[in-house]
Amino acid sequence: MISYAKQFISKEDIKAVVEVLKSDFITCGLKVQEFERRFSRYTGSKYAVAVSSGTAGLHLACLAAELEKGDELITSPLSFAASANCALYCGAKPIFIDINEQGLMDENSLKKKITKRTKIIIPVHYGGLPCKLDKIQKIAKKYKLIIIEDAVHALGARYKKSKIGDCKYSDMAVFSFHPVKHITTGEGGMITTNNRKYYEKLLMLRTHGITKDKSKYVSKVKSQISNIGSWYHEMQLLGYNYRLTDIQCALGISQLNKIDSFIKKRREIANKYDKAFKNAKNIEIIKESKDQFNAYHLYPVRVKENKTRFRIFNYLKKNNIYCQIHYIPIYWHPYYQKLDYKKGLCSKAEDFSQREISIPLYASLKSEEVNYVINKIFEFF
Repeated sequence: MISYAKQFISKEDIKAVVEVLKSDFITCGLKVQEFERRFSRYTGSKYAVAVSSGTAGLHLACLAAELEKGDELITSPLSFAASANCALYCGAKPIFIDINEQGLMDENSLKKKITKRTKIIIPVHYGGLPCKLDKIQKIAKKYKLIIIEDAVHALGARYKKSKIGDCKYSDMAVFSFHPVKHITTGEGGMITTNNRKYYEKLLMLRTHGITKDKSKYVSKVKSQISNIGSWYHEMQLLGYNYRLTDIQCALGISQLNKIDSFIKKRREIANKYDKAFKNAKNIEIIKESKDQFNAYHLYPVRVKENKTRFRIFNYLKKNNIYCQIHYIPIYWHPYYQKLDYKKGLCSKAEDFSQREISIPLYASLKSEEVNYVINKIFEFF
């Protein structure tokens, strides 16, 4: 069986996890801080906050940005539900913007979606391909909006000379370490930022809104600080238990050591697909521009029509090639339909969704398996 995505776990990864299991701290220990430091160094951000999932990261980023009831958040419908759900978690309203030919947020339509209630823009780096962040940032600055990058597909990607996660064009960026992503911690995520205020708030929010930092205690307590025991702590915000364990962070550190080789292999496979399908009549591929460096979480292709997509999906499955669809437009889901989002809202995203299929792409995919996938696709057509 060839799946569309798959984790790669080495002996070094297993050893790193076992060492933590034998240690005194398996959660809330030094490995969490080490993972955050290394991740921050890799992306080029000032700060990084490890969390329990990419979804948790999006939620906390919105809370740190003080998204609340009555506010609006603009994002792409061509994404996993969490890209919009994070707005609902805060009582805000998701506003969906259509996509361009690459499956990315159409920044040229952004101004039309902005209202007095708009507070946040979440560009989704679909498949690992970065959005046009400089143009989005220019608009955000004009209207004093916050940008939170949904970078769960984009670890190692670059826009112009900027690595995704360095927050040159945004206020925060959120990553995922689910097994199908570039590196894995089982479940897990990371938020990067250059903003000290956001960083400190994120740290508190991921741990129930509690702090043990003496400098942050309420003023009445500060005057009695010498009489307070080490056990003392304060819940100052309504936070969550969104922590990542030392076990997971040890795996994350070990995986991060291999990230460059993982991306190199993914790009080699993608290049092979590009060459094979370059002149194919029945398949459209997505090409990166000179400003984009695709990290290739996914390799999405589009067929001419939905009926063909359905048939090739089943044909490949019969031949032990398990593909995936990315994605059903978020507002098509029954929950969003109950919220009165209408089909037809983003016609390009809907058309893209009905013709897209993600074919196998992961670091341990063998050359003969790539050839097999290519041959079976051409065999179908």
